[in-house]
Amino acid sequence: MKRLAIVRQKYNPAGGAERIVSAILRQLRGGGGLRPLLITRNWEAVDGIEAARVKPFYLGSVWRDWGFARAARRAWREAGADLVQSHERIPGCDIFRAGDGVHAAWLEARLEGKTWLARLATFCNPYHHYMLRTERAMFLHPSLRAVICNSELVRNDVTRRFGVPAARCEVIYNGVDSAFFHPREARRTRAELRERYGIEQDAPVLVYVGSGFERKGVAQALNAIAAHPSVLLVVVGGDKKLARYRRLAETLGIGGRVRFVGPQRDVRGFYGMADGFILPTLYEPFGSVVAEAMACGLPVLTSARCGGAELLEEGETGWVAPALDAGHWQRNVASWLASRGRWSEMGDRARARVEALSEESMVAQMLALYRRLLSEREGRR
Repeated sequence: MKRLAIVRQKYNPAGGAERIVSAILRQLRGGGGLRPLLITRNWEAVDGIEAARVKPFYLGSVWRDWGFARAARRAWREAGADLVQSHERIPGCDIFRAGDGVHAAWLEARLEGKTWLARLATFCNPYHHYMLRTERAMFLHPSLRAVICNSELVRNDVTRRFGVPAARCEVIYNGVDSAFFHPREARRTRAELRERYGIEQDAPVLVYVGSGFERKGVAQALNAIAAHPSVLLVVVGGDKKLARYRRLAETLGIGGRVRFVGPQRDVRGFYGMADGFILPTLYEPFGSVVAEAMACGLPVLTSARCGGAELLEEGETGWVAPALDAGHWQRNVASWLASRGRWSEMGDRARARVEALSEESMVAQMLALYRRLLSEREGRR
């Protein structure tokens, strides 16, 4: 049986990459014709899955990632892995799953419109230099045989920036559990949650879900509703600079129309209490929250730098705007409001679009890729 090494440095229960890895491991544990080895620094135990825990000493983020990459390469060589799929930027892997997108593209998006001081601070950050250098080395490494991209957005970034042939970039969208994220379950507590947070039952509500408020555009979401006095915004998630966003809401005169509810273990009820989902992200390779919101029957407003925007039909299941175009965002909120009579129909169409994006389908596509690469390698021997 062929040996598949899967590399992910650490486990975050709320992380999208961790959910993907867990889905792969569950499938392989039940068969799949491959013997998996999880190479990690820190991960919860998975019954029936062998794990190599590598924990080299480090001080600082550059040393942490460099040390883990060295240890991971040593681990997969010692294990005699036939195929290596990395979820970290490690030169020498066979497959890279670009779940976090392209670091160079993220930096470019982050610095757009920033002051020279902010640009200088980024330039002086050694971690960004390490990431850019390592990312390029990985994409240009002769061992790299495939890149799993979770959107066309990411595939285009990879091919344009690094010259990786499009044929080696497989677009496999993140899976979503449409049975778990179901309108019926999501709306079960709609009235209760609206009452808890002081929101009238017939008020138009947009919901945002996610941490990292700067990258995911909470400031833009606040600006977007400022011109529409009837609209409320529910912000689900945490950020170290939460106070800054509270102050911005007050400055915009919308403090009474925004609810910061913090991180939530189960976000379904918050999708269900809303009438639309908003994610004005600066850069989001896919955005599983987009698929979750659609599965829960919500029209979506997101940015052109969100891979999940590829799932939308403009004006029918949602609206797309440039991340930093405040006027466009306000117009899209106006379009969403004007479509109130069609929200239910739009939600049904949105759900229908993502029902085929199951975790089972996602893993099946990955397994097919593994088998093809292994077969090609056997054919060359």
